[in-house]
Amino acid sequence: MNQDAFVDYYEDLQVSPNADMETIERVYRMLAKRYHPDNNASGNAAKFDIITQAYHVLADVEKRAKYDATYSDQRDQQFRLLSDVNSSDRFEEDRRIRQAILSALYVERRRSPDNAGVGIWRLEQMLGSPEQLLEFHIWYLKEKEWILRTDTGGYAITALGVDAVEGEDLLINRDRLLTDNRQHSQDEEIVDLVENRNSN
Repeated sequence: MNQDAFVDYYEDLQVSPNADMETIERVYRMLAKRYHPDNNASGNAAKFDIITQAYHVLADVEKRAKYDATYSDQRDQQFRLLSDVNSSDRFEEDRRIRQAILSALYVERRRSPDNAGVGIWRLEQMLGSPEQLLEFHIWYLKEKEWILRTDTGGYAITALGVDAVEGEDLLINRDRLLTDNRQHSQDEEIVDLVENRNSN
């Protein structure tokens, strides 16, 4: 995915997309002088390569025209993604997904404190969300130290995570916290819990 990522040459060269050729050349010369590897004070080979690549595209009329054809579309796409991420509905949905992950891991930890790991595949099945969608939320919960990666490769809630669940009252049905004799499988019980919470 990284190799297909769009590179903003205007940003790299610190010029406007409307900059004329004279401005592009002047800015490139200034930056090249600053970042050239031979400059002992501020030389930076990686940065020099980046601005040189940007300059070779933007200084060539044909290459720049081809680049500009996709530049506008890419910028529009980025703005659309940004507006989607910033919508209140998106934030609320993200919060619900994190609550669902914590709730599922809470139930597993409560059921088996010493063997509470849940694999990503099982989380996908329980929550009805693809791995790609869960990755961001798992990263966030790990950074908060609310969940951790187990030795077996699954995920388990931490004591901090338990405090977060209980403090936010994420689990609606408190009777679910106690072991019962119902015939539900473990996964069905967690799915019931998540669906019950998401319907409110």
